[in-house]
Amino acid sequence: MKAEDLRDKTPDELRDQLVALKKEAFNLRFQKATNQLENTARMRAVRRDVARVSTVLTEKARAAAAN
Repeated sequence: MKAEDLRDKTPDELRDQLVALKKEAFNLRFQKATNQLENTARMRAVRRDVARVSTVLTEKARAAAAN
């Protein structure tokens, strides 16, 4: 997921995506705790995607407040 692609989305789409990513992160943590996690790199990728979406949401909120 690239930040450029996220900037094209609306804030509502970004919030929906953020919720989905947080659910996935929760499921991955649960799999790790029960030793069922196969792709450990996915945890890092999801965590970084959450950060990207949050950053873009913050940028959009600041831009809206500035106008």
